[in-house]
Amino acid sequence: MPTVIQHQRERAREVLPARLAPPPMYQVVLLNDDYTPMDFVVRVLRQVFHKTDAEAERIMLQVHHEGRGVCGIYTRDIAATRVESVLLMAQADQHPLQCLMEPVPLF
Repeated sequence: MPTVIQHQRERAREVLPARLAPPPMYQVVLLNDDYTPMDFVVRVLRQVFHKTDAEAERIMLQVHHEGRGVCGIYTRDIAATRVESVLLMAQADQHPLQCLMEPVPLF
């Protein structure tokens, strides 16, 4: 004969919510160009991505030397908002700085 505790355990198993998968992540990438000043890129990294001076300078140099640099990894909506903010800042200052988001590669 089942006890009250066994009934409660069975109900608890039935009520457990399904596990949710983590949301897909996207990396925001700055692309190099020959016209945007380095100090503007550092300012964008500090204002939009909240990077420290050292982090902003490191990413800016990576963009300059390698042609692209990852600014951060975010969920889709946040990444899209950051990309839009960068593009609006660049347009406001008349710089051709390009920024895009791409899915984080799975290793």
